[in-house]
Amino acid sequence: MDAAIIIGSASLATLGREGLPFFTSTADVSESLTLVGPLLVLGWIASIVLAGGYARSVFDAGPDEYKRVVRASFIAAGLIGVGCFMAKYSLSRGFFLLIFAIGIPALVLGRVVLRRAVYAARRRGALLHRVVIAGSPSHVDEIAHVFRRESWLGYQVIGALTPAHDVETETGTGIPVLGNCDEATSVVLTAEADIVFFANGALTSSTQLRRIAWELEGKDVQVVVAPSVSDVSGERLRMRPVGGLPLVHIDPPRATDAARWGKRLFDLIGSTVLIAALSPVFFIAALSVKLHDRGPVLFRQSRVGKGGDCFSCLKFRSMVTDAEAQLARLATEGSADSVLFKMREDPRVTAPGRWLRRFSIDELPQLVNVFRGEMSLVGPRPPLPSEVERYVGDTGRRLHVRPGLTGLWQVSGRSDLSWDETVRLDLYYVDNWSMLQDLVILSRTVRAVFGSRGAY
Repeated sequence: MDAAIIIGSASLATLGREGLPFFTSTADVSESLTLVGPLLVLGWIASIVLAGGYARSVFDAGPDEYKRVVRASFIAAGLIGVGCFMAKYSLSRGFFLLIFAIGIPALVLGRVVLRRAVYAARRRGALLHRVVIAGSPSHVDEIAHVFRRESWLGYQVIGALTPAHDVETETGTGIPVLGNCDEATSVVLTAEADIVFFANGALTSSTQLRRIAWELEGKDVQVVVAPSVSDVSGERLRMRPVGGLPLVHIDPPRATDAARWGKRLFDLIGSTVLIAALSPVFFIAALSVKLHDRGPVLFRQSRVGKGGDCFSCLKFRSMVTDAEAQLARLATEGSADSVLFKMREDPRVTAPGRWLRRFSIDELPQLVNVFRGEMSLVGPRPPLPSEVERYVGDTGRRLHVRPGLTGLWQVSGRSDLSWDETVRLDLYYVDNWSMLQDLVILSRTVRAVFGSRGAY
């Protein structure tokens, strides 16, 4: 795939150099590529190989694969430029600029497309890794839950290994126990597993893990140690071997960073631009709400913001004017869980309210809340005071940052999510905030809105 992309980029760069009007001098690039073309393709591929761009460990998860491809491409560009200079070979500078300007993004895009295809295949049950998890039953179930939730990883749990003192035939969630941890090598080979995960409670000493790794050497079985760390982004983890111990250092949570002036400046500029750009949508939405039943255009509701301070959250009214009065009656009929009230076919929603909700247009007035500093463009879901009163445990950490017009909850299913899943996503955002993550969430929001998933 990479070779085809590079050859295609070279062809486009050749056509561009010979045909684009801003290149003043003419050049016959095709003739000069007879010699340097094959070397360019092979050299570029070799750079990606040496940079580890084809390593199995980086193929299907995380940004490391993309970083290696980009880094290798710049190295290839430097080597080709220096090589042509040293050999006094006349390679068109316009062609040189175009091929890398086209080729580098194309290589990354090709990897993205391939990764998406693999994810889709795994969700359909193909290209799966057979996995055995070793550890105490509770930790086995915890890891297995993550694998089921993140089905794109392709981890198919076929069984568990538990400590010798555990005599149960399956874990609490029904994963069959194939044996105890002391029999790890024989059980993994018999079960024809591709990966064995060692969680807490699996090993009695580091010597035991080292011996298992020796026994599985050359057996095409990956050995993975799963520390008791979850919902922590890779940017906060650093591996630092000390005295033969692979220590995992965890940087502090980033809730403080998510409340600093840089994010506030981004919100201020972003909300101003969006209000100006979407002003026609504001007008059409307001007009449709007003003409429907002559009621108020905006719906104001008290929500809890950063630090527990309440503010008036603005929305285009999408329900009948007495919607709040009907809430108590409908609460017993809706699909409410422990904290949230959600109803897929809510009879209070008006005709214009349906399309306003479908494309999340009803939430656009919250851009005014963002401009005023009460909300952020990206953040946790803004809760009701009644919801905050029922918070237990760590849920209150959601209030350490400004609530968001969109967030991980928005791009992950919105109302289709359970309460526990919504809290998990919000806490992950609070602890692992980064500006890059905000930009990714904003880009994913557009797809989530037009897909209308979970919008009701």
